[in-house]
Amino acid sequence: MRSTSADMAPTDLVTAVLASYEAQRAAMVAGDAAALGEELARDFTLTHMTEYLQTRNEWLQQVDTGEMTYHSIEDVDIRVVDAMAADEGPVVVARTRTDATIWGSRGLWRLQLNIHFTHQDGQWLAGHTVASTW
Repeated sequence: MRSTSADMAPTDLVTAVLASYEAQRAAMVAGDAAALGEELARDFTLTHMTEYLQTRNEWLQQVDTGEMTYHSIEDVDIRVVDAMAADEGPVVVARTRTDATIWGSRGLWRLQLNIHFTHQDGQWLAGHTVASTW
C-alpha cells in the first residue's frame, strides 16, 4: 500500500498514479481481484465501452470468478493529464491493446482507459474508469 500526500510535487504525483495504473494492469492480467481492489477507491465505478456502468464489487467479483479474464494488456500510449487541477485529481489516459474474455466473448480490443484518480485514505486510488475504443 503506497502512502502519498494530496499535495505532492507534480512529478511525484505522476509517478504515484502511473504506479497504481501498472499495479491495476498487472492484477487484471493475473486475475488477482484482491490486488486490483487495493488500487480502487471504495466507490469506484467502471464504465465499459458498451456504456455499462459497473460497480467496484461487481467488477472485482467477475475478475475473481473469471467472467472477466484479461489475457494480456499491451500499452501503446500512456499519459497523465490534469495532474495539478485544483478541483479534480489526475487522470491517467492509457491506450492499450487488450486481449480479454468478457462474459464469454474473447476479443482483442484497442481500448482507451481514462482513469480518474481520487485521494482516499492517504493514497491516490482509481475513482472511476471510462473505457472506450480508439
